[in-house]
Amino acid sequence: MYKVLDAHCHIFPEKIALRAAMAIGKFYDSKMKMDGKTETLLKAGEAAGFTHYLVQSVATTPKQVSRINHFISETVKESGGKMTGFGAMHPESEDMQADIEELISLGLKGVKLHPDIQGYKSDDYRMLKIYELCEKYSLPVLIHCGDSRYDNSNPNRIAPILDIYENLTVIGAHFGGYSVWEQAAERLAKYKNFYVDTSSSLFALKKEEAEKLIAIYGDDKVLFGTDYPMWNPKEELDRFLTLDLSEEQRKKILWDNGAKLLNI
Repeated sequence: MYKVLDAHCHIFPEKIALRAAMAIGKFYDSKMKMDGKTETLLKAGEAAGFTHYLVQSVATTPKQVSRINHFISETVKESGGKMTGFGAMHPESEDMQADIEELISLGLKGVKLHPDIQGYKSDDYRMLKIYELCEKYSLPVLIHCGDSRYDNSNPNRIAPILDIYENLTVIGAHFGGYSVWEQAAERLAKYKNFYVDTSSSLFALKKEEAEKLIAIYGDDKVLFGTDYPMWNPKEELDRFLTLDLSEEQRKKILWDNGAKLLNI
């Protein structure tokens, strides 16, 4: 049995969780496997043998930022050490400095951004202040990458960010570029401060393709993630375990890399 850190989980307050999960499903034209509730994540994760979870949510308006960050912080505190939280930021916020200071004071360890849902290109000038602050305060950024339907999160837009903010740690969700995986790897694998997670990719990639991506990025730069509630945790772990990897590689991706990055 491996120690497992799920490095990509979306959670929502119980009253709106199912509605929020369904909205995400509608956005992606995909049926959610789970309901977005924290309790469901913990139960499903425990059944799959998971040890720890990186949880977050996305702010679609500036007014949501503080509310989301308080929710994530409270959930992490109530988890008994099972969770680490990333906070929300929004490029239209009137006071990003105050937002980041509150995020840090709440014990959150990084920032989650979703250019497609938030409606901004990854390299939009309004996003740059967020990257600047995250670099300043050593906060990793988990950012949605790729989707052939949208240009906002195209991997080519991530490269300039990595060039400018050389000390900013960026985790590119979905192997660095959902549906444009090869293009993303060619463009981004060279950056020392760029990591990827496996979320919402293993179902679509051939086994050999996933193994090739891990080889290109390096097994010390890949984190395991399920994209809960998009997928069932156990099903995602089972997909990962079909890959032809060594025991050491599995250990790195399932736990060591994420634990080191998040200081768990």
